[in-house]
Amino acid sequence: MIIAIVATFVISAAVCIPVGAQIRKKTAESKIKGAESEAKRILENAKFEAENAKKEEILKAKEETLRLRNELDAEIKERRGEIQLQEKRIFQKEENLERRSESFERKEKDLEKTIQETEKKKKSLDEAFNNQMAELQRISGLSREEAKKMLLDKLDRTLTDEKAVLIKEAEKQAKDTANKKAREILGYTIQKCAADHTSETTVSVVSLPNDDMKGRIIGREGRNIKTLETLTGIDLIIDDTPEAVILSGFDPLRREVARIALEKLIEDGRIHPTKIEELVEKAKEEVEEIIKEEGERAVLETGVHGLHPDVVKLLGKLKYRTSYGQNVLNHSIEVSNLARIMAEELGLDAKLARRAGLLHDIGKALDHDMEGTHVEIGVDVLKKYKENDLVINAVQAHHGDVEPKTIEAVLVQAADAISASRPGARRETLEAYIKRLEKLEEIADSFEGVDKSYAVQAGREIRLIVKPEKISDAEMVVMAREVAEKVESEMEYPGQIKVNVIRETRAIDYAK
Repeated sequence: MIIAIVATFVISAAVCIPVGAQIRKKTAESKIKGAESEAKRILENAKFEAENAKKEEILKAKEETLRLRNELDAEIKERRGEIQLQEKRIFQKEENLERRSESFERKEKDLEKTIQETEKKKKSLDEAFNNQMAELQRISGLSREEAKKMLLDKLDRTLTDEKAVLIKEAEKQAKDTANKKAREILGYTIQKCAADHTSETTVSVVSLPNDDMKGRIIGREGRNIKTLETLTGIDLIIDDTPEAVILSGFDPLRREVARIALEKLIEDGRIHPTKIEELVEKAKEEVEEIIKEEGERAVLETGVHGLHPDVVKLLGKLKYRTSYGQNVLNHSIEVSNLARIMAEELGLDAKLARRAGLLHDIGKALDHDMEGTHVEIGVDVLKKYKENDLVINAVQAHHGDVEPKTIEAVLVQAADAISASRPGARRETLEAYIKRLEKLEEIADSFEGVDKSYAVQAGREIRLIVKPEKISDAEMVVMAREVAEKVESEMEYPGQIKVNVIRETRAIDYAK
């Protein structure tokens, strides 16, 4: 039974296996066919979609091409419009240029015609002018050159007169503003000369035995030098200058007191505040004594008597005053003696002349302490001490502030100028002095019409004597201005130089 079952199973399996294989084969074939058909479908879909995408891209490309073409057409149209506008403008410009060219041609023709007509008129006028000139020469009896020279001479005289008038007007205007201009000029001069003047008139030097003395003069914490400066009012400059101390101050009397006191301190060797006070007082007494002696010496040398003791002291103070490097006391003595000599020669009042000469610069003794010019201060001082009115007038007039009332006052002016201008009296070498005078005369002689020239008053004035037949009165004014301008441009000099042009007309005849 079992064998039968197994046999049946084996037979069934043998029969079923080929059948199953057939079934699977058919199934596979059907699947393959389905896959192939699906693939064909997908492929056809893909081709369809590709065709659609292609058509879309082509359509987009056409649209973009159309857009670009439209933009290009619009731009081309715009450019064409601009070009047409420029062509229109160029055409208009060409038309304008043609019209202007035609206008220029017409004007050129008109101008040529006008030139020809002008040439004809010019020839006609030249002929008429030559005929008139010939007729004028015949009537006047003068040649063309002679008439021209006559007219030029007349014009030159007219212009000279006008220049003289203008110069006089300018001088009048200058005089109206003289005080202001003078102050400005003096201010600039003081500014330029201040350094040199200060170094010469405000400094004294005291020699030391050795440099160790500088430390002793300064003292502990500077108490010695402070005491000396406080008592004298003078600055002590202690620097690297070997074996020397510099005293600096504007008041010459204070500076002299400080110098004497310092020299005594150095000689004594005991330098401390108490000793400084003692020796400064002694120095003041010594300076007062020197002032008194110098005033008495000046009075004795000049023979002036009856002066008030205070006035004598003021004269003594002038020993410590300088003007342009010249000692004022010695200058006053010189002026007194010169004025006396001239007064005696002229038969005038010699006593008045020497007294006024001695006192003419008395104000310089106080111009450090009082306001005003030395002339104003001197006049006030002399009035205070009841001095002679004629002496006061001479003092007041010696710089031309007022008119002199006496000949003696004029002599004081002359003596003052002589003493101040004496070569060597003031800060100027003899060689430079002579060169300045020669240069001044050389400038004056360079002008046509000058007969002689003289530098007088130590070069403060140049006098030109002109030939009257060549230089008129009006031309004198012009010459004075031109000489002054040339002197200003070519020379250097202190103060001012007066240009004095002199024209003299003489009529000479002989009785036979």
